[in-house]
Amino acid sequence: MVECLNLEVTADQIIPDAPLYGEGLGLDSIDVLEVALVVSKRYGLQLRSDGADNRHIFSSLRSLSDYIATQRTL
Repeated sequence: MVECLNLEVTADQIIPDAPLYGEGLGLDSIDVLEVALVVSKRYGLQLRSDGADNRHIFSSLRSLSDYIATQRTL
C-alpha cells in the first residue's frame, strides 16, 4: 500500500486497525480504487466499485487483510 500510493509513511507506521479514510491513513476514493486494482492483480480478487461490502473491506488495513486472506485465489 505504501509503494502503490507513494505514501509519506513507512509500513511500520500504519496502525492495522486505524481507518483508511479520514483521520487514519487519510486515503480518498481514488486511493482506494488504486489499492483495489493492485489487490485484484496481486491476489486474483474481483473487487467491484459498487460492492456492498466495500465500506467494511476498506475500513482498515486489518479488514482489507482479513478479506484478502479469506478470498484470495492466487
